[in-house]
Amino acid sequence: MGTRSRSIRHPLTAGLLAAVSLASCVPALKVREARKNTPATYAVSTDTTSAAALKWQAFFADQHLRSLIDTALANNQELNIMLQEIAIAQAEVRARKGEYLPFVDLGAAAEVEKVGEFTRNGAVEHNLDIKEETHFPDPLPDFMVGAHASWELDVWKKLRNAKKAAALRYLGTVEGRNFMVTQLVSEIANSYYELMALDNQLEILRSNIAIQQDALEIVRLEKQAAKVTELAVRRFEAEVLKNRSNLFDIQQRIIETENRLNFLVGRYPQPVLRSSAAFPSLLPDSIYAGVPSQLLLYRPDIRQAELELAAARLDVKAARANFYPSVRLTAGVGLNAFDASLLTEAPASLVYNVAGDLVAPLINRNAIKAVYIGANARQLQAVYDYERTVLNAYVEVVNQLSNIDNLRSSYDLRKQQVDALSSSITISSNLFRSARADYMEVLLTQRDALESKFELVETQKQRMNAMVNVYQALGGGWR
Repeated sequence: MGTRSRSIRHPLTAGLLAAVSLASCVPALKVREARKNTPATYAVSTDTTSAAALKWQAFFADQHLRSLIDTALANNQELNIMLQEIAIAQAEVRARKGEYLPFVDLGAAAEVEKVGEFTRNGAVEHNLDIKEETHFPDPLPDFMVGAHASWELDVWKKLRNAKKAAALRYLGTVEGRNFMVTQLVSEIANSYYELMALDNQLEILRSNIAIQQDALEIVRLEKQAAKVTELAVRRFEAEVLKNRSNLFDIQQRIIETENRLNFLVGRYPQPVLRSSAAFPSLLPDSIYAGVPSQLLLYRPDIRQAELELAAARLDVKAARANFYPSVRLTAGVGLNAFDASLLTEAPASLVYNVAGDLVAPLINRNAIKAVYIGANARQLQAVYDYERTVLNAYVEVVNQLSNIDNLRSSYDLRKQQVDALSSSITISSNLFRSARADYMEVLLTQRDALESKFELVETQKQRMNAMVNVYQALGGGWR
């Protein structure tokens, strides 16, 4: 009989033990660690110092380019949008932090209640009025002021893990902003060098038109002397007209490139200051690639992916904690009376309560399992995304380092080609005057020389772009 009474006396304890037992049945899910190993060196570089350690102010020597970048970092709209994303993430951290602190509410209430005499409360009050001559107002007012507090004890660190995950994501948005800065700096520098290249191509085309105009005059004189036909004159005229038309194409490209720079800088179209005359003599700086493991330190996108991975792991822990019982404490204290003038008559008007709840999930476990499985899947996604980001960074650096070497060799050969074709223009013109060369040879020589000069400028632009791109690929530009 005693055993039976003890089992009846503690049904709550038995129920809680059963709930805890159920909560311990957490489904086992796949866990995979991210691979953080990288090759020891780059295939084309054995440096140990990375150019990414340089600030962009030290990497770019051109004052006009530095001024553009500096203005863009202050005015670029997309970058400013990202700054607001950082502010949003910071607010999320504050919200998560507040969740595992006690909630305290202050309030005041007033109400009027009229109960019927044939209800339980009405009958009690009616009998009291008759027997004890106690008079309650009818209808009965009720006034109360007080404070209410509630606090979920974070026994399983669910709330703290959620707060840490939000903090890591906040740091991830900061790294995302840094990655955007590297892209912005790179895009401005590449557009600036493209603008300088277009200016040089425009000057080359104007000089070539002048040469072709002189050749056209010579052909006209030769026609008057009956040494060539009208066909030769027309061919030279067509060549001059074609190149004059190309002038407008290049001028349009210059305007569009200027406006693209103005857009990145965050201002309306206006002339862009640049030092185009020095473009042919620019030498790309030597790039020190360092070792691949330094990418984990300097590349903002890798750092962001690593933070997202850490946050995803904490999300799994927080989701796992939903299977365990939650403990909540609630308390309230205040003053309560049916007459507002009696509220200050403490302790008679003093009311308070303290309660504790221990609740474990029982029926709706499928929903909790779904959240847990989804959090684990997102963690695996973060693992693969991190590995993909590291691999992509390594490939980008290797490609750009190889590109720099190949463009250097290509530029040397193209320069020799330009020198050979430039001297051949004079030779072909002299041979034409002495009737030892056909006019088509002069025309084709001039055309080939123009194309080779354009290609040389284009290769020089690609060399400068490759220098910028490898700097970005290494993780430089955001410091």
